[in-house]
Amino acid sequence: KELKSCLESCVPAFSNDAKLKLFHLTVLEVNFPFLVTSLYFRESLCVFSTAAQQRSTGDECGPEDPRDEPKHPLSDCALEHKAIKLEEQVRDLTERYRKALADSENVRRRTQKFVEDAKLFGIQSFCRDLVEVADILEKTAESAAEEAEPTNPNPTLQKIYEGLSLIEAKLQSVFAKHGLQKMSPVGDKYDPYDHEIVCHVPAEGMQPGTIALVTQDGYKLHGRTIRHALVGVAVESQE
Repeated sequence: KELKSCLESCVPAFSNDAKLKLFHLTVLEVNFPFLVTSLYFRESLCVFSTAAQQRSTGDECGPEDPRDEPKHPLSDCALEHKAIKLEEQVRDLTERYRKALADSENVRRRTQKFVEDAKLFGIQSFCRDLVEVADILEKTAESAAEEAEPTNPNPTLQKIYEGLSLIEAKLQSVFAKHGLQKMSPVGDKYDPYDHEIVCHVPAEGMQPGTIALVTQDGYKLHGRTIRHALVGVAVESQE
């Protein structure tokens, strides 16, 4: 007990386990000196091994690799040069984007116009063939009208003329429904886009350069000329 109390007064900073261990070692040293010497040797090896391990761990946790240190920041001049270069790239890309947008809009408008024209003028060739039938019908109706004059009354011819007149009127109505219209150029100024001159006639009561007669009717499909009118233009008579 005296030995234990002496140890507690000499090493007050030890924990309870450390005090108890030291007490046992003291008792063993008094009774079994050779055994204590062996224990001291083992404790020394353990302490040395612990210190070496701590030192090794400390070396591994030493200063970081210089390569991991943050790089030196760019200078103000380099940053300004980089900003100017980026601004130029932004302006160039913006200009390219605007041009591409304008080109795509032009393509869209042309495509839309092409589709609309295809809808309007898809029957253009058919109308050209159909107006020839209208010409034949008109001439037949005129011939029937000449034969069915009051001086030569013929009920059959009269009925044929009336039927042909109804067919012609209905055909012109169908033409107008689909945008096909007959030109009436008599008295108008000559227009090379709508008329084709086949002869010249003396200007009797008409201004020179105006259309005096029509030998073949012209037609327009939605305002576009699909067949020119064959006309005679009035000119000044030469004495």
